[in-house]
Amino acid sequence: MKQNHLIARAKQLLDAGELVAIPTETVYGLAADATNLEAVDKIYKVKGRPSNNPVILHFASLEAATPYILDITEEAQKLAAAFWPGPLTLLLPKSAKVPDRITAGLPRVAIRVPNNELTLTLLGQLSYPLAAPSANPSGYISPTTAEHVTRQLGHKVSLVLDGGPCDQGLESTIFGWDGEGRPTVYRKGTITEEAIAQVLHSIPRTHTTKTIEAPGMLSSHYAPHTRTLITEDLVATIEEHKDTNFGVIALDSKMETKGLNHLIVLSIGGHLPEAASNLYSAMHQMDTKGLDLIIIEKAPDFGIGKAINDRILRATGGIKKKAP
Repeated sequence: MKQNHLIARAKQLLDAGELVAIPTETVYGLAADATNLEAVDKIYKVKGRPSNNPVILHFASLEAATPYILDITEEAQKLAAAFWPGPLTLLLPKSAKVPDRITAGLPRVAIRVPNNELTLTLLGQLSYPLAAPSANPSGYISPTTAEHVTRQLGHKVSLVLDGGPCDQGLESTIFGWDGEGRPTVYRKGTITEEAIAQVLHSIPRTHTTKTIEAPGMLSSHYAPHTRTLITEDLVATIEEHKDTNFGVIALDSKMETKGLNHLIVLSIGGHLPEAASNLYSAMHQMDTKGLDLIIIEKAPDFGIGKAINDRILRATGGIKKKAP
């Protein structure tokens, strides 16, 4: 009953043009009625989000999304069937129903169906999609708990729907087709290139230019306030900074015997999905300790490890310490 009351309250606030933080399987989103431009502008103002950074539209189903896109190809339908609800965002040609503010004037709109029961129930009761980038100040670490949202945005959000910790912990994979019709990953996530290739029977390319064509493509993003390094050799990097007040975020448990004062292990066995789900939470914890430096271990560069490394590199501004 309490959950139904919260969903009803969230709908009331969204209908009135207010902002509500919503849980998803990836990160918490800062949601507003996507058809209400004043409400969408509140998202940009509260986050301090650059106007050239588009936002994702969230729907209860592919059918609900159909009026907002010009065309959905057979390949796009296959991907939706395979991964929705889930952490895949499709970048498709937008219809006239999508305001330019949502897409930053670009011709394609990013859409997805999130895999969270609370938010899916809410979306099913709305007559409009939700525009919802991550519920944090622009450029900072994305929130994966309700507490993260409250600590970062506080009274700027009318309601935080607490759906518990996010299962995936990294923003959705963004996928589309480039100007030449080639399948392209615009942002890496837990839906990997290999998983997409199994559905499409072709390996997607990775978007490499600096041109912003989808949400979440800024080179500096998801970053703690504390200076952060990524390393392939934790021992060497720790030795290099031994006179610094530092914390370590390790991929697995091999560093637990090193007697470090500030250590968070992402996955005892180095399990990449678990490491991904814990990454942002670990970064939030380290960023509250008053450290001079956070050192994060690079993941193996395959599968979900590519998405983990993408987020760490954006958090470090591209600083990378390589093994000798």
